[in-house]
Amino acid sequence: MECAGNPRNKCAACYRQFNRMEHLVEHMRTSFHSAHEPTCGVCKKHCRSFESLREHLIGPLPKQECRNVFNIRGCKFCLAILDSPYALRVHQDRCQLSGVNHGISAYMANLGLRDSLTIDNGYSRGPQVVALACKTVGGGSDRSLDLCARVCIIDENENIIFHTYVKPPIPVTNYRYETTGIRPEHLRDAMPLRQVQRKVQDFLCNGEPTWKIRSPKGGKARILVGHGLDHDLDKMQVEYPPIMIRDTAKYPPLMKTSKLSNSLKYLTQAYLGYDIQNGIQDPYEDCVATMRLYVRMRRQIHRRQDYPLASDPQNRNNFASWRQNELERMSPEEMLAISRSDYYCWCLDSA
Repeated sequence: MECAGNPRNKCAACYRQFNRMEHLVEHMRTSFHSAHEPTCGVCKKHCRSFESLREHLIGPLPKQECRNVFNIRGCKFCLAILDSPYALRVHQDRCQLSGVNHGISAYMANLGLRDSLTIDNGYSRGPQVVALACKTVGGGSDRSLDLCARVCIIDENENIIFHTYVKPPIPVTNYRYETTGIRPEHLRDAMPLRQVQRKVQDFLCNGEPTWKIRSPKGGKARILVGHGLDHDLDKMQVEYPPIMIRDTAKYPPLMKTSKLSNSLKYLTQAYLGYDIQNGIQDPYEDCVATMRLYVRMRRQIHRRQDYPLASDPQNRNNFASWRQNELERMSPEEMLAISRSDYYCWCLDSA
């Protein structure tokens, strides 16, 4: 389908060339190009993920012109192109973050219950954002059943607002000490799972019934950040609307080019510039990493659109088959202008 030919048949976003205009229309119909995709600061090519952008800039087969500029003025963490090498040095000093202090990690290991969970019924200004992580121990005869044994929640300023060890409802057969640091004495008098589930559920909903939560804006419920939250919430037996969840394992710009999830360890090293999960893993450290990734993605500056999602009713006919003739008469730029994202960009949380 791709070939050198009429520049009118070239995608204005990813620069793929097609031999027929109808093929370009079909590409635009299924690619969901938008202003929210990671974009090369040199040639302005749209990429599906930051990993794809990284390959475009410094991969095995980069675009030579873009690589040359990136090597001089490109930030290796956020992949932005700065105005000068000096501006790059100043920027990268801020862009590379420091890890959690090991003294705090040691303190966290000995921290029992810390409970600052409050229900404010949405009176605070703007949507509240919290990050959650849990650590599991093993249960069952083969010791492979994941049981929630430790939970941590932080606010956007990285303050601990909830931390507890959790007493599982069935016996623990493997404490997984090498990675969890959890011992039998930590769980002996710990908070029961059912009580943790109820407290966390009530805190996240913040006085709003789960069935009523429809949007991250204007409601009382809190935005929940984490990595692999499907797993964590399942082990805590907490149900929460997907529209309020910001999962760094499932966010398209942070996924692999194969559309599989990256590990939190990799994302932290690649995009924040420090290492985590060396030896015993701390849920507070995971919370901080996911919150920092979320904030960095939320601060992305994209062109504002009244209806930014392909699923918005106003956009559902943008590439309808009955418009085929009209679409084929459009320029690639005009088609890109009406194309919308198929995922919710986190920059919209700050809109």
